[in-house]
Amino acid sequence: MSDPSGFTRVTANRFPAGTFTPSPQPSRPLPMLAAQTRLELVLLLRNGEQLLLTMLIPISLLIGFAVLPIGDLGESRTNAIVPGILALAIMSTAFTGQAIAVGFDRRYGALKRLGATALPKWAIIGGKSCAVVLVVCLQMVLLVAIGVALGWRPSLAGLALAVPAVALGTVAFAAMGLFIGGWLRAEIVLALANILWFALAGVGSLVIAARLYGEEFPGLAHAFARITPSGALVESLAMAFDGAADVTGYAVLAAWAAACAFGAFRTFRWV
Repeated sequence: MSDPSGFTRVTANRFPAGTFTPSPQPSRPLPMLAAQTRLELVLLLRNGEQLLLTMLIPISLLIGFAVLPIGDLGESRTNAIVPGILALAIMSTAFTGQAIAVGFDRRYGALKRLGATALPKWAIIGGKSCAVVLVVCLQMVLLVAIGVALGWRPSLAGLALAVPAVALGTVAFAAMGLFIGGWLRAEIVLALANILWFALAGVGSLVIAARLYGEEFPGLAHAFARITPSGALVESLAMAFDGAADVTGYAVLAAWAAACAFGAFRTFRWV
């Protein structure tokens, strides 16, 4: 069909399907997420600093506190420290590692370029989150195996009760990492994430001290630790291995996760 100017207007596809190969099509959501997760996982596992933070430090602390006579940790040193070490590992991966990685992805323009590709933004964030979940799972398996080798004997019910605490703790700390990493400048993120790592680890250790010393430990300090994400996670894990569900700890972790996710949603920047 020709218009008044004399040009021919194409009104239908003149070529049957299959004429040209390859025939590119949009990928499905699941393969996109899987590919981005694999990329983020490889980048994380190839980063020496990340491995130091997520694997070597928690494993070294677990073995060191279990073997060396450091402090009074009760009859079973391993039983006393395993909940704290698991919480530290989750915090290192989901919070500090995530915050620093996102901050420097923004600084070097990697996140901006990724955001300009055909890959949806949900897939980018989802890939980072799934990589964190996989690393946390690997950490839990390794640390539990090392703890068992050192004499720790958790019950199956205790391990099952620990799963919700690990899941909520991972979500809460990952949301914190995305909040800080996606909001502040990379230089500030690096300093702040490391400072918060030490501060949260210290607060988490208050819960261990409170469990060891009982009524001799100041109740106000224990109550303060319980409302922080690290303290709530340590208490939830410790109670799980004792065979009880820490509903208060779950609620505190869920509240931190919701607040930090809202903050990340409102402040996250791609540049």
